[in-house]
Amino acid sequence: MRHRYIGLFFTILIITFSSCKKIEVDENARLDFSVTQISFDTVFTTIGSVTKRFTVINNNKFPVSVNVRLGGGKSSCFSINVDGEPGPEVNDVEIAANDSMFVHVKVNVNPGDQNTPFLITDSVIFTTGKTVQDIDLLAFGQDANFIVADKWLGSSLKYKVVAAEHETVTWTNEKPYVVYGWAVVDSLGKLIIEPGTKIYFHNGSGLWVYRDGNLVVDGTADEPVIFRGDRTQAWYDTDYSQWDRILINEGGSENRINYAVISNSYIGIQMAPWVEPTYNNNRITNTVIKNTAGSGVLARASKMEMVNCVICNNGVCGLQLETGLYDVKHSTVANYFSQSVRKNPAVFLANSYIEQGSGTTFIGDLYTRFANCIIYGSLTDELTMKKYSDESLMFDHRFENCIIRGTSNSEYFIDCKRNTDPVFANKSNLDFNIKASSPAIDAGKPGLGIATDIAGNQRDATPDIGAYEFVGE
Repeated sequence: MRHRYIGLFFTILIITFSSCKKIEVDENARLDFSVTQISFDTVFTTIGSVTKRFTVINNNKFPVSVNVRLGGGKSSCFSINVDGEPGPEVNDVEIAANDSMFVHVKVNVNPGDQNTPFLITDSVIFTTGKTVQDIDLLAFGQDANFIVADKWLGSSLKYKVVAAEHETVTWTNEKPYVVYGWAVVDSLGKLIIEPGTKIYFHNGSGLWVYRDGNLVVDGTADEPVIFRGDRTQAWYDTDYSQWDRILINEGGSENRINYAVISNSYIGIQMAPWVEPTYNNNRITNTVIKNTAGSGVLARASKMEMVNCVICNNGVCGLQLETGLYDVKHSTVANYFSQSVRKNPAVFLANSYIEQGSGTTFIGDLYTRFANCIIYGSLTDELTMKKYSDESLMFDHRFENCIIRGTSNSEYFIDCKRNTDPVFANKSNLDFNIKASSPAIDAGKPGLGIATDIAGNQRDATPDIGAYEFVGE
């Protein structure tokens, strides 16, 4: 009888010690996962409630103890369930050697709420000893057309073809377009953007019209096409590098941008050949390009006609034109950029340029004409012309009936007003209408064939200089 009690005692003792045994933790133990990112790419039509799961795998030859939490904590739009236990934080989860567990992730968003960001991010963080690992979470917060890059050019540029070879694609104004990466119009492809369409770009993203591709932006005065960053809260309006640029290469078709507002990019529009210049025409009309960290328009070895445009608040130049053919009429280039020290003029002209990265100098003829334009800003010289030393290169420039701030003097300044304040309506608010006292009124060259201004107002027989015709304050 006594032996039976002793045996029972040892049995209980063994069970007790077994249940209290602490897992031996390798401080550097790592976990494996079935995914590296959870993406909720559903376009929600009602309040979104979607659940996905992934597997956490312990490939070690010993058990591990894991702490799991959401990076955003209780304020996150996501929620987690770790092996049956709800989060946002679950601690001391044991995974046996060569075993696994499930983590369920749920997101709740209201896609109709315009205050919801387009992109919602968080991460599930796993701590095992001293090792910290995470799984990224990404969800689209508003109902939109999402252009998400799925190909790589080299190791740094990620893109998605939105108009393939011999394909014509139309973007409509029914829902906004949100671009992550580069949206590419391929060779012989065509992208048409209808009036009122809004395109939002994530950080580092852009629109690329590859060589022999074609872009037609077809806005109206009442429904301009909007290009801007995807951070829509008001305090981001002074973030002047939210996305990259609209890049247009050489080709055989005319690219047209009419009635657009391009804002808060690194560069507004860049025109440059990918292989060799073909000087297809790029026509930009009735368009505002503003709040750029770099230049508003950077054009190299290209051809451009610009009419009724406002280029303003640019960290480098408003117009940076380096080799090529450029005809600018009834446009206002006004630069009072104050976010940092600006050393470059509103308008820069050169018949050479240095390619960034390689340092190679390219040279070529330059033909420019400015008529009825305002070139003004906060610097003493808002017009700089740099002529290459090779005298065989053309540096053809002509300014007619323009208001220019600067010390440059040339026989090709015809009926221009120099260093005469154009008297803008409210330059602090980027309102470059002119007041009744402006010297621009009735000072333009007639006969240019531009019947209306950027706002749709009729120009009279003696037009005003700049993008706006004065119609009363």
